[in-house]
Amino acid sequence: MLDPGHNGGNASHPGEINRPVPAGRGKTKPCNTTGTATNGGYSEHEFTWDLALRVRDLLKQRGVTVILTRPDDKGVGPCVDRRAAIGNEAGADAVVSLHADGSTSAGAHGFHIAYSSPPLNAAQGEPSLRLARSVRDDMVKAGLATSTYIGSQGLSARDDLGGLNLSTRPAVLVECGNMRDATEAAVLASGGGKQRYAEAIANGVLGYLG
Repeated sequence: MLDPGHNGGNASHPGEINRPVPAGRGKTKPCNTTGTATNGGYSEHEFTWDLALRVRDLLKQRGVTVILTRPDDKGVGPCVDRRAAIGNEAGADAVVSLHADGSTSAGAHGFHIAYSSPPLNAAQGEPSLRLARSVRDDMVKAGLATSTYIGSQGLSARDDLGGLNLSTRPAVLVECGNMRDATEAAVLASGGGKQRYAEAIANGVLGYLG
């Protein structure tokens, strides 16, 4: 399952996306958010939707059945708990949530891959970490830099991400890069850049699936 972060209609429906939903570990979080954007106005939701279609097509070419958590980039949500439920209900062999970051720290750039830690079930343990490492390794092979500002060697253990906490399937969240860094934003916004990310992520998923 591919989960393109956010959605194009979120900004115009604040009441819906701000309502609290279960986020795991006994906590709640807002249903969803609007996401970030480059300084030039290219939105994260648009980036993740484009990227998801590219990854989907590459995986389908290799015989992988792919489902998406949203059908287009015009709707609202789904909420983070529903995104997790879609993968759980489908019995997905791998769940990859696609995002881009919006750090304003000076020099912050590079990708990182989040996974649920400490694990809440068997799928969140070794399987999710193996998926994270597989995607990380292929992104590095593609020449993509690991994050300079969060995590270690491109991996980030998290206990606060609802979609990961609520997943009963091997799941990771890929922050492809920092949209607020001008150099990285140019790559994230370009067709060639998105295809480079897509090929690396697809290769990482294929490596995990074997």
